[in-house]
Amino acid sequence: MVVSSRLTGVLALLATSLSAVNGQTFQRLGTCPTLGCILPPDQQDFLPGQQFDIRFEVHAPKNGSEAFNNGVPDEKFTVTIAKDKERPKSLSSFFKIKEEPKLEKWTFSWYEDLFAQDAKTPSVVNVASKIYRRVALYEPGTYTVTLNYYGGKKTEAKWVVRPLATKKKAKNVVLFIGDGMTTNMITAARLLAHKSINGKYQSTLQLDKFPTLGHQMTHSIDSFITDSANSASALYTGHKTTVNAMGVYVDSSPDNFDDPKVETVIELLKRIWGSAWGAVSTAFIADATPIALTAHTRSRYEYGPLIEQALNGFSNTSWTKLDGPDVYFGGGADQFLPGPASYQGKDYYAEFAKKGYQVSLNKTSLQSLPNDKRALGIFCKSNLPVWLDRNIFPENTLKLKNDPSGASGPAKDIPGQKEMTLKAIDILHKRGGKDGFFLMSEAASIDKQMHALDYERALGDLLELDDTVRATVQKLKELGELENTLIIVTADHGHGFDVFGGADTKYLAAQHDKDDRHKRSAIGVYKESGLSQYTVEQPGVSYNTGPNFPVNWDPRYVIAAGTGAAPDRREQYGVGKNGSRTPAVTLPGVGANDYYANPKDREGGFVVNGTLPTTESQGVHSLTDVPVFAQGPCSGNFGGTYSNTDVFFKIADCLGLGQPRNVTKGLEGKGKGR
Repeated sequence: MVVSSRLTGVLALLATSLSAVNGQTFQRLGTCPTLGCILPPDQQDFLPGQQFDIRFEVHAPKNGSEAFNNGVPDEKFTVTIAKDKERPKSLSSFFKIKEEPKLEKWTFSWYEDLFAQDAKTPSVVNVASKIYRRVALYEPGTYTVTLNYYGGKKTEAKWVVRPLATKKKAKNVVLFIGDGMTTNMITAARLLAHKSINGKYQSTLQLDKFPTLGHQMTHSIDSFITDSANSASALYTGHKTTVNAMGVYVDSSPDNFDDPKVETVIELLKRIWGSAWGAVSTAFIADATPIALTAHTRSRYEYGPLIEQALNGFSNTSWTKLDGPDVYFGGGADQFLPGPASYQGKDYYAEFAKKGYQVSLNKTSLQSLPNDKRALGIFCKSNLPVWLDRNIFPENTLKLKNDPSGASGPAKDIPGQKEMTLKAIDILHKRGGKDGFFLMSEAASIDKQMHALDYERALGDLLELDDTVRATVQKLKELGELENTLIIVTADHGHGFDVFGGADTKYLAAQHDKDDRHKRSAIGVYKESGLSQYTVEQPGVSYNTGPNFPVNWDPRYVIAAGTGAAPDRREQYGVGKNGSRTPAVTLPGVGANDYYANPKDREGGFVVNGTLPTTESQGVHSLTDVPVFAQGPCSGNFGGTYSNTDVFFKIADCLGLGQPRNVTKGLEGKGKGR
């Protein structure tokens, strides 16, 4: 039987399409199921006037099930764009681009599946590509972008430009992010901190008082489980991306900083209105959630360069000019001290100071910062110690070597989320003036301690977040800004955590010589779960932490809680008094990346078999939708269930960021950046 070469090509292209669509564990390029790639891909929404880059790639696999065209990509591909039913135009004509971008070429490889990875047989792909930098769509409607390649083949992407939003309805926005926080965790935190009598709570969380409650779906663009980088990016840009990426659509090029970018809410707000902005985090400030406000990279791990981006803006290509935040408070001295972890080895305390920043390294100096100057506050290396260790077990903080000055001892006089947030509001209120401000404040270690399966420490930081929200409402009221401020409390993703009963820690400890199955008798479910003992005062136990926290963190009867995704570990329940737990470790004589239940963690507890690959040492994120609480101007728009990208669009609508032309008055001296 003779088959024409044209038909052979068609069949081969169909085979590649089916292979890519069916691929799960690994993907050639997650947003590109065919050999022609458009980035941003199909089904993306844009804010009117939001600036972005567009990349086109034509792939030619040399081997594997997708092998095509002898590995030679079509370098003469063409591209058109059409609005609604209008006649298609070339991109250069449509966007009035004077010079067509140069053709780029590179090669990358990937594994088609786990069998290929085991056999170490990667598929090699040659690429031809062009990228159009810094364009924008100003008219609402549907746009069809068509990539034509390989003699009649085409890939289409339909984009929707949302309605115009030119009026600023809220002067200020305060966005709280409880990293990894779910409704189940909020429920557990309420149980720990607020007393109930005969099933009726005598007090509740500040979150419970918000008038609007919605839920957002968190999955990323090419996988249904997200990480904190691309989920934060979705909240800040209205565009989903790939795990580890921020402010870009991930392409296949070898450069971590040349992927097609999209403007963030901060870049839009600064360009259009010149408002003040700041970030507060209990993580290191280069971590995903705070840094994604300004970051444009496929790799969240480029910590040093991302601090440089935050201070001086993106400089690799033409882009919205930023001149640094008005407030930057958190941990992460590693990226500021001169050395291998900072960008080009520079002293970034000095770099910030050169631009007029007042620098603080402890709570005392934080509180004395002037409100009319830009401020940098870095209070330790790495992440801030968690609320539970700062307030209940402070001796654990003395074991650390995290002094932000680079000295060998522990960081001391460390502020918490509340102190950082309230000071940030004072500064932003002063510096923003009539142009208002945007503040993101993150409770990072809800997530970090959930990863470590240290539930009490995670819930302690959730209660710190709630206490911070309560204090923020009061602060804004005192400043006369509460009615002008949209306050949102949400998460970036969740964990599969819940409370399923109670545990008698005294009885469990007494079973040390029994087998693991017998030890589980200490768990009570349904009626035997009992009542919360965390709100019952005990003689001699006083933490002086206020009415919104447990009065006893170490009762005999504790919550029995767990997560659906975890490594092998021991469970003993109750609070760990010696610092955050390490649930799984490698063992002598075993593989270097093979994790078992840590024999020194929760000694006397029982072993729980894991549900994750044995290469995972901690818990992982889950699919769950996460809550969105809102109050203030536009808060009614946040009810219902929607994509995480819609959080951005709802904020942008409230701030009047959807403009019909290139508005740059915020960059023309009206802002408070200098």
